[in-house]
Amino acid sequence: VQLQASGGGLVQAGGSLKLSCALSGRTFSSYAMGWFRQAPGKEREFVAGISGSGRTTWYADFVKGRFTISRDNAKNTVYLQMNSLKREDTAVYYCAADPGGSVYYTEITKYAYWGQGTQVTVSS
Repeated sequence: VQLQASGGGLVQAGGSLKLSCALSGRTFSSYAMGWFRQAPGKEREFVAGISGSGRTTWYADFVKGRFTISRDNAKNTVYLQMNSLKREDTAVYYCAADPGGSVYYTEITKYAYWGQGTQVTVSS
């Protein structure tokens, strides 16, 4: 299984970005997917998760109402739409896959596969 994240970049505070993560493999719809981020000098933290069907989503409190996770199982891709970005959202964003398909997981150890990360920088 390989994950390829893309869509990061430089954006002004208040702006938007949409991240994408493509997964190679034939059983994408059975994977729960998550987005995590890691800012310089900080630990990696959970951002958002989505079930294999896409019907269930869960978020960290600090992104509720601003970020939306979604997926297109026909394209083996998960997305993270980020709106109303703040400087503190600056981080490397990682997508991750849980082949067990469990929902509501936020722990790093629950996700078996990881993408390479994409940098998001929010300027004031």
